[in-house]
Amino acid sequence: MNGSSPFFKPDCEPAPLDEALLKVKDVTLTFKGVAALSRVNCSVRKGSITSLIGPNGAGKTSMLNCISGRYVPDKGSITMNGSEMLGTPANRRTHFGMARTFQNIALFRGLSVLDNLMVGRHSRMNYGLLSSIFYFGNARKEESAHRQRVEEIIDFLGLSPYRHQIAGHLPYGVQKKVELGRALAAEPELVLLDEPMAGMNLEETEDMARYILDINEEWGITVFLVEHDMGVVMDISDHVVVLDFGRILACGTPEEVQKNKKVISAYLGDEGGLYQGR
Repeated sequence: MNGSSPFFKPDCEPAPLDEALLKVKDVTLTFKGVAALSRVNCSVRKGSITSLIGPNGAGKTSMLNCISGRYVPDKGSITMNGSEMLGTPANRRTHFGMARTFQNIALFRGLSVLDNLMVGRHSRMNYGLLSSIFYFGNARKEESAHRQRVEEIIDFLGLSPYRHQIAGHLPYGVQKKVELGRALAAEPELVLLDEPMAGMNLEETEDMARYILDINEEWGITVFLVEHDMGVVMDISDHVVVLDFGRILACGTPEEVQKNKKVISAYLGDEGGLYQGR
């Protein structure tokens, strides 16, 4: 997975159009005159695991928020499968095949695990108001199909023991898996993961890394990952993009990024490399 990449360029120009699922071009975002992102260019290749890394405050979550529609950039372009996302409301971006998780868990804490995942199916529901009120015909058939898909995700993530438990009462690591499950319930082509391992112990981190690999390799979902755990990033990524003070500092394969002196200086301030192995 971590072999030589044809997409390593010092200026991080996007991948060729026919290979890029997501393209970010010249995106600039400011808050009261302070630039969180400045003329950012990067891309996410179809079928890849691309990681976005950088020191605290580098603009990583701001980037995900621009892509998912929570923030509106001052200028630039964000396209998915060639369709412009800017101007598309956040709740409509799932229709283009995009889903995300959040750095701070954003579950419906009073709902069960099953119901949280069913919320993720909302963009896939087609039955009308009348049939949903009286629960007949297409509504009943669709509900059964959606429920079956959610049950498959529950089994995949090992959430079966928690199926009917209230999400807000679950351990932190389990809630993280529920949030991933809700994103997967939308059947995305691209999933944006904002620090999915944050706050997890070693065993939970290894489990989450395995799930990310599985949804990429077995389910064919493209992953754009923000993560601070450099061991995980270097182990599972095909491509790494480095942000520093809202600007792209470098991009390439994990091996290329680890050897980049600018990255080492900005990220660690030493010559030890970003990751020395587990």
